[in-house]
Amino acid sequence: MTEMRRTRFVAQTHTGLVRKANEDAILALPEHEIWLVSDGMGGHDAGDYASRLIADMVATIPQGLDPSEKMHALRDAIHGAHRAIQAEAESRGGTTIGATVVALVVSHGHFLCLWAGDSRIYRLRAGKIELLTSDHSAVADYVLAGKMSWDEADQHPQSNAITRAVGIEGDLILDKVRGETEPGDRFLLCSDGLTKYATFAMLEDVLAATPLETLGDRLIQIALTGGGGDNVSAIVVDVL
Repeated sequence: MTEMRRTRFVAQTHTGLVRKANEDAILALPEHEIWLVSDGMGGHDAGDYASRLIADMVATIPQGLDPSEKMHALRDAIHGAHRAIQAEAESRGGTTIGATVVALVVSHGHFLCLWAGDSRIYRLRAGKIELLTSDHSAVADYVLAGKMSWDEADQHPQSNAITRAVGIEGDLILDKVRGETEPGDRFLLCSDGLTKYATFAMLEDVLAATPLETLGDRLIQIALTGGGGDNVSAIVVDVL
C-alpha cells in the first residue's frame, strides 16, 4: 500500500487458478495520479505483450504536466500502443493481438476515465457503488437498452465478446467520462476476471467495509473463491 498527499491506493494482479500466464497488466503512477488496468487478448506471448506495452507506454508520460496536458499525453500514449500492437500483429502474420484498457486520472478535485473494452471503473461514494464505464461488448447493448443488468450480462455466454480493444483493426476510439471528486470517494479499476465473480452488491459491500490495507487481497480472493477462471486485477484508489 502506498500513500500520497491527495490519494492512497492498493494495486494487485493474480494469474488465477486456471490460466498458465497472466495477460493482465497493472500500472500505478501516484506521482502522476494515473492508474491503469489492461487485459490482454490473443493468447500467451500476444496478450501479455499487448497489455504490458500499453502500461509501459503510459509509464513514459513525463511528470509536471497540467491536467489538460496529462489527459492528452495519456490518450496519445494509448494510441501509440495501438499502432505498435497493430504493427506487431502484422509482423506475426496478421494474428489477433489486443488488450482492453481502463485508466483513471485524479487531479485537482476532478477525475477522468478513459477506456476501451470491458475492463471497468467503479466508484463508491457515500456507501453506494456506481459503474462509471460502459463495456464495449456484445451484450452491453442489452444492458443499455434496459433488457438486462450488468450482473446478468457478466454471466451471459457472449460476455467475453468485446467489440473494442487497443490494437484491434481500425482506428481506436477511447470513451471518456469525467467529473468532480469528493473526499472519501473510492475508485475501483478491475479486469473482467473480478467482475465475472463479483456482483454490484458484493463489490459495494466489500468496498464499503474493508480497509484499504487488506482490500486488494479481499478482491483477489473473491475471484479465486468463485473459480479463478481468468487473470484478475484490481486497483483501488481512495481520495483523501
